[in-house]
Formats: sequence, structure tokens, C-alpha cells
Amino acid sequence: MIDHVGIRVADFERSKRFFVAALAPLGYHLLREHPISGAGFGKERPDFWIKHGTPGPRVHISFVAEERDIVDAFYAMALAAGGRDDGPPGVRPEYNPHYYGAFVLDPDGHSIEAVCRRPASDG
Repeated sequence: MIDHVGIRVADFERSKRFFVAALAPLGYHLLREHPISGAGFGKERPDFWIKHGTPGPRVHISFVAEERDIVDAFYAMALAAGGRDDGPPGVRPEYNPHYYGAFVLDPDGHSIEAVCRRPASDG
């Protein structure tokens, strides 16, 4: 189990705006700002942090989405907030027959994903 993940971002305010918008469909909110740790996002406690600094090599972070429409909303909100397409919403059978994911690049080029591993709804 992972307690938290943190990445460095070149433009803290721009990245904060991006993640506030992109993570909202996933139920993540900006929960805390700390002068040393940066901005912490999460559902109940901060488990994803951004901090001003020199971004390191590109990282990949995937967030769980409970339904496929949440993946779609994540993708749309992330693009509207300045993210760049890195793979539109869709089934990725090469990973799993029910793997429905979307990928965007954040302002620093990190790969941010939302994935739902449930089968499509019959409704």
C-alpha cells in the first residue's frame, strides 16, 4: 500500500489549478497547503502532493475511477485545465479486458491517468 506520492512542478500555481480541475471528477480535492510539503490532494487525507521545484524525469501516476464516465470526465477536465492528450478514454485490452483508462500530460509532462477496472455497465 502506498501512503502518498509527491512530484516537483515548475510552476506551482499553474500545476495546482491543473490538479484541482483534473482530479475533481475522481473525488480528489486540495486538502492542505504546507510551506515545506506543498499542496496535498486527496479524498479524506492528502495522498498526492505537488511541490515547487525542478521537475525530475517524467513519472506516471494512475488514479482509480469507480466508473467509466468518471474516466471520461477526468480526461475532459484535465484537457480543459491545460493538460495534453496522452491517450483518450478507452478500453485497453492489452492490460486487461475491462481496463478503461485515459492518459494526459500535466503542465510538466508527467503522465497522469484515471482508470476504471470494472466491466461496462449494462444500463
